[in-house]
Amino acid sequence: MGILKPDTLMPVTNTHTLELPDSMHTLLPSKVAEYTDKIKEKSAEIYFDDCQIADAALSGSEHHLDSWLDRGFHADMDWITRTREQRNDVQKKLPGVQSVVVVIKNYYSPRPKAPSRSGKISRYAWGRDYHRSLKKPLIRLAKHIESLEPGTRTYSSVDTGPVLERTWAQRAGIAAIGKNSLALRRDIGSWFFIATILTTLKLKPDSKLPDICGTCTACIDACPTQAIVEPYTVDSNRCISYQTIENRGKIPKDLQSLHGDWIYGCDICQEACPWNRFQTDTTDSDFHPRPGHANPDINTLKEMDRAEFESEFEGTPVRRTGHLAIRRNVRIVEENINEST
Repeated sequence: MGILKPDTLMPVTNTHTLELPDSMHTLLPSKVAEYTDKIKEKSAEIYFDDCQIADAALSGSEHHLDSWLDRGFHADMDWITRTREQRNDVQKKLPGVQSVVVVIKNYYSPRPKAPSRSGKISRYAWGRDYHRSLKKPLIRLAKHIESLEPGTRTYSSVDTGPVLERTWAQRAGIAAIGKNSLALRRDIGSWFFIATILTTLKLKPDSKLPDICGTCTACIDACPTQAIVEPYTVDSNRCISYQTIENRGKIPKDLQSLHGDWIYGCDICQEACPWNRFQTDTTDSDFHPRPGHANPDINTLKEMDRAEFESEFEGTPVRRTGHLAIRRNVRIVEENINEST
């Protein structure tokens, strides 16, 4: 999947702002444990593959957002800069927040055999837009949380809000952070989506996960554009995912030949990760590849007009990038294929 995946297609957020005295949220330890268990059980019942909790207190030293932004590694994703304060302090997004509920959903499917003269689309975008798939289950879980204790407020987001999802995933113990900056688990690797719910309800936090990369540098070594400039730090300016998804302008000439056959996104650093040998297939048909979407035919994409493109990719993440940007990517991939044959 590559870089941060900020998405403006649909604001998948849910905020409830009933104001009640803070004293109403002071709970006995037994209630805290009871509510925590109920939320995890409900999460599995509704949809999600795992659910864990983090304490909402997070210091700036526990993440690297400021230094990443100051070094310009966000490229043209200026909305991240505009929401820096809220990302650094969730209290600014939901005053009184005490806990962060983190849920995940596996999206892995094997890549179908590629025909000749085809490109590649990143695995997360083969099927339905994950924002749409995760939105309703996440809001159902948020409403369940609100029902547990009078006055409870929530803010839910599927990577569209100003929340550091991967940092909270690590803090909640649901995932570690890989050297490619992606969330990573021992059991299913990194092929999963993350969603979060901020809540004023006090819950029992899980333990933060330690590093699981050790001395491995497989993802760093595999990146053709050297976008992973140091462990845990990705320069979006060099990242194939950023260039093919978020960049609407011209892709730098020195990077074009390094893009290989990637039309949308890039999975190279994930495919190189040893933990991704343990992936399991998703049970959610939303994320199974639509016909021709994993390895799209170059000529077919070239010949699509805007209306045909929007119809073909309706309801998928690819549509948001737009017809012109995808056609630009196709031209680059076609040149790379021609040069390699």
